[in-house]
Amino acid sequence: MSTFSKNKSKKTGIGIVGLGSISTTHAEAINNLDDAELVAACSRSEVNRDTFKQKFNVPVYADYEEFLSHTSLDVVTICTPSGSHLDFGKLAAKAGKHLVIEKPIEISVERGRELLKHCNQNGVQLAVIYQNRFIDGVQQMKQAVAAGEIGTPIMVRASVKWYRDQKYYSESGWRGTLKMDGGGAVINQAIHTVDLLIWMMGEITSLSAYTEKLTHPGIEAEDNAVAVMKFKSGALGVFEASTSIVPAQSRSLEINGSEGTVLLDGDQFQLVRKGVETEADEKSKKGAESPLSGVKAADHQAQYEKIVNALSNDETPIVSGEESLQSLAVVEAIYRSAGSGKRISPDSILFQE
Repeated sequence: MSTFSKNKSKKTGIGIVGLGSISTTHAEAINNLDDAELVAACSRSEVNRDTFKQKFNVPVYADYEEFLSHTSLDVVTICTPSGSHLDFGKLAAKAGKHLVIEKPIEISVERGRELLKHCNQNGVQLAVIYQNRFIDGVQQMKQAVAAGEIGTPIMVRASVKWYRDQKYYSESGWRGTLKMDGGGAVINQAIHTVDLLIWMMGEITSLSAYTEKLTHPGIEAEDNAVAVMKFKSGALGVFEASTSIVPAQSRSLEINGSEGTVLLDGDQFQLVRKGVETEADEKSKKGAESPLSGVKAADHQAQYEKIVNALSNDETPIVSGEESLQSLAVVEAIYRSAGSGKRISPDSILFQE
């Protein structure tokens, strides 16, 4: 069972395992929380341990079980390669620690469900980081769609056309591999936008896709993908993901409704309705040419605040493990459709026996 303390006067102790580049964003977000604090970290890399300890001044561990025994550790944030989330997560759950996982929950719905089973058996909660939901422009877009400001959504276009050089893949040892990354541009870079699609538009009932490896011969997975989608509402969508685009473009999301259109270009929100158009802010347009381009600790912090509050009140945290399986099922459907040449329903993956 969870060792999480309900003592409101005690800050929630959070530790991070996996001290790659994204761990710094998590650490900065945690350190800015009022009701939680960073208490420990763990990595197999001595260099990463030393760098992290110097920057954040917390105990660091090479041994994961020792880390899990750290006094005041309530929550484990997992920032290891995606295909290792199950292994690290089930040990943390067994130790009674709640889990926060850098997206995705795992590399497949099957492995994600296995991790959730361990969490349920040990009475701990699991949340997955999808910090893009907390970007101001995204929040505005969600509110506009939900309020019916564009009428009934009928068409959607989602585009993640970024750039990663070969060094990005080769130096990591795991990116672009099927075992540890689960795929390429779709599951690593574009799954955030898949999450936004479902959050804004609801269930995707079927899709057809193509994937190719076109500019990174040294990786196993795709660096380009396209898909057409049908939503339960009847709306149709087009999706594209790439790590090959020169120059890199801003992530974009466009929803066309019966009464208007909402646009997200980078972090910039725009509403066009019956001749009324919001002003553009060019500063928020950016192409993602590096892994942390456009990633702000403030967005992670906004989700962490809600997660810590939910744990304190025995509530299900925002973007729970179960909810996170929806976007992962769409990613798997894209891969299965591209491999088989057939139209695939994400539900056939989400609810497979």
